[in-house]
Parts: sequence; C-alpha cells; structure tokens
Amino acid sequence: MLRKPLVIVAGQIQQISASDTLDAHIVEQEVISLTNDEASIALVIGTPVYIDAANGCKRAQANASGTANVVGLVADASITASSSGAVITSGVLVATTAQWNTVAGTTGGLVAGTVYYLSDATPGQLTATAPTTGGSYVAPIGTAISSTELKLEVEPTILL
Repeated sequence: MLRKPLVIVAGQIQQISASDTLDAHIVEQEVISLTNDEASIALVIGTPVYIDAANGCKRAQANASGTANVVGLVADASITASSSGAVITSGVLVATTAQWNTVAGTTGGLVAGTVYYLSDATPGQLTATAPTTGGSYVAPIGTAISSTELKLEVEPTILL
C-alpha cells in the first residue's frame, strides 16, 4: 500500500500533491560529551582522542595500542583540562583552515580528497601520511572534503 506523506502548506496539514516532491537536506552527525583528562593541556577542535576512563579522553597517538583507538575528534573550539566538551564520532567536522593547520600540521587547511591518519610521532595530531614504522598503528581517521571539512571514517587500527 502506498501512502502520501503529510506536509504543511500555508499553515494547514495536507497530503502532498502528486506533482510535488520532498526536498530535505539531511545532516547525520554523532556527538558525545567527554571530559578532557589531560593534566594541563586544552584539546582544540579537530584533535583526535581516545577513551582513557569512563567518560574521559586524552590525545590519541598511533604509537601504542592503548592510545591508537580513536573514538572521534574534538568538536568544540577548545576543551580545557578537566572540563567536558563535544567529540564528534561520525559525520563531517568543519573547522577553519588555521584550526586544521594546528592539528594536521598543514598550511592552508586540509587537502580535498586526502585521507588523514592518526600521527604516530605526535599525540593529538593528524597526518596525510600513514605511519610506516614497525610497532606503530595505521589508524585512518577521515577524508577531506575541502580545506575546512573532514568526513570522519574512523577505521580499526592495523599494527605494523
């Protein structure tokens, strides 16, 4: 059985007419709240983090199994030590080019089409080059859509 959706037209609820179509922009994004467990370091937007305790997080790094499992990226401008803030676990994170420069070590933000990985050299950093050192973990984080947008695609880590 086919059913017609209901719409609001001029303040009145009615069935959609046969000649009309539905047009909706859907944005799917999952965000959780975590506490910054770093002793004296603020976590800035785009910082990859891992769960270190119940409802707590620290800067992720691809050099050890305990720190390589990224749960998401900081979504707030900054989360000060011992404070709670938003961490995006799926969807698209938008930040300025300067903010991406801080966490990806770039100039001019992200490079569209580039896959970004968790850095094995620096905690809380992204890199466009996958780690190659034995004992490091390859942890894909996402693909840049533009210089300011990263589509999160956090995947299981691979031990080298």
